[in-house]
Amino acid sequence: MDPDTKRDLHSLPKSLAELVGKHIVAAGMFVEEDPERAYAHAVYARRKASRLATVREASGVAAYTVGKWQEALSDLRAARRMSGRDNFLAIMADSERGLGRPERALEIAHDPAAEQLDAEDRIELRIVAAGARRDMGDTKAALAELQIPELKERRARPWVARLFYAYADVLEELGRDEDAREYFARASSVDSEGVTDADERLAALEGVELVDIDIEDGIVWTDAEEPEEPEEDEAPEAGPAAPRERD
Repeated sequence: MDPDTKRDLHSLPKSLAELVGKHIVAAGMFVEEDPERAYAHAVYARRKASRLATVREASGVAAYTVGKWQEALSDLRAARRMSGRDNFLAIMADSERGLGRPERALEIAHDPAAEQLDAEDRIELRIVAAGARRDMGDTKAALAELQIPELKERRARPWVARLFYAYADVLEELGRDEDAREYFARASSVDSEGVTDADERLAALEGVELVDIDIEDGIVWTDAEEPEEPEEDEAPEAGPAAPRERD
């Protein structure tokens, strides 16, 4: 349990704090592998302690993972108002996209508070902003949203891989396949946690198919369209044996 949640729970009676804390922990445990289960735990915690910022944040994130966009926005706005934290702006913006409101997503993405976010949260917000631009049919503007200094990053971090991948995806949509190859390759090289399918996207652009990954030898590729092997010619029927030459 993170320090902010522990601090918030101290404001509750001990028995209630323990109960709510268990459900918050469960929501965090299941949010990726079983989002519906995580959501159920988060909703229960919210019913018991809706005035705690960390509970509303957990509930908002859980609602987002199951596509309950309006509920996610309501909880995250409340959490932001209570705590003053801005680290979930990307989820709020993406929820606006889910509701079909890309313009509002862009308003959140360009909130002055975004400049104070840490690198990971700031990059996620830029990726959402690019998505909102694409929702509006402006792919060039989507590319501009992602043209930030972190495109020069070389360290293997999930948010770096996601930035390179998003940039490559927009480049491909713009028909800039050579540049897209470069950034899918960069995404692949820093994606140590497998958060993207950059290998497969790069393979598609190269016209090859990823067939195996060997830990020691690296990625093994094969032609996507392997030529059919020619049928072996049938041996001619044996004719009568040639007469042996006499000495």
